[in-house]
Amino acid sequence: MRMKGKVVLVTGGNSGIGRGIVREAARQGARVALAGRDAAKGADTCAELRRLGAEAEFFPGDIALEAEAARFVDQARKRFGQLDVVVNNAGSGARRTAIARDDGPGARLRKIMGPNLEAAYYVSAYAMPALRAAGGGAIVNISSTATFHGNWGSYGVAKAALEALTRALAVEGAPYGIRANAVSPGWIKTDATQGTGAAEDWEKAASLLGRMGTPEEIAKAVLFLASDEASFVTGAVLTVDGGLVITDYPSLPFLDAAGAWKLFSGTLEPDVADE
Repeated sequence: MRMKGKVVLVTGGNSGIGRGIVREAARQGARVALAGRDAAKGADTCAELRRLGAEAEFFPGDIALEAEAARFVDQARKRFGQLDVVVNNAGSGARRTAIARDDGPGARLRKIMGPNLEAAYYVSAYAMPALRAAGGGAIVNISSTATFHGNWGSYGVAKAALEALTRALAVEGAPYGIRANAVSPGWIKTDATQGTGAAEDWEKAASLLGRMGTPEEIAKAVLFLASDEASFVTGAVLTVDGGLVITDYPSLPFLDAAGAWKLFSGTLEPDVADE
């Protein structure tokens, strides 16, 4: 139980990857404070965590607004008496940014940067004094492999900025025993990604492993970085994508037809009968 006795604060903890994180934190013995905008989902998540034996509290609000982010951190600290880990998971992708066709460049940028960058900045800034008071702690930001792909536009820009923020927080927090790292997920199977493309083909193309990842797999990476097991890791970005970003998917049909195994070590070379 690597999180036993620790207070873990998770933004966007009431659904998707965030819900996987709070569930795993509870299993590892943490007390959990979670924030989100959907009160019904928040209550349902807390009920699940309590069934797992964890102490949990949901705080509704829009943490992309500085005042609400500050209030969330303050209320969580007062409720639990301390803060040890902050996970900035809240964000908004192409489907949930509420960008309209007639939005101009400025409106589009604000709608992307608010939930994906500014929320993490505000929560981290207001949480760092509490982490320092606890003798140190950890911040883990949830980025995205969209940082590698220009087709994700300003969302990828916001996540790249989040990774830069992670490094800045690592430098600022180091003298006080505060580490900051990021996890960069690839395609993860959540409500937000259900029905994306033709299910079977899409899942096979989602990673080298022929499937999407799960929120639980991201959660375990997050809690490793948050734990004392990662005590010498700070300012790092851990990519958890099943090999997605290292793969040139358009070349796969060509390589398959040409006999791609010929290009590699030969230690897994197919039998002659397979050539």
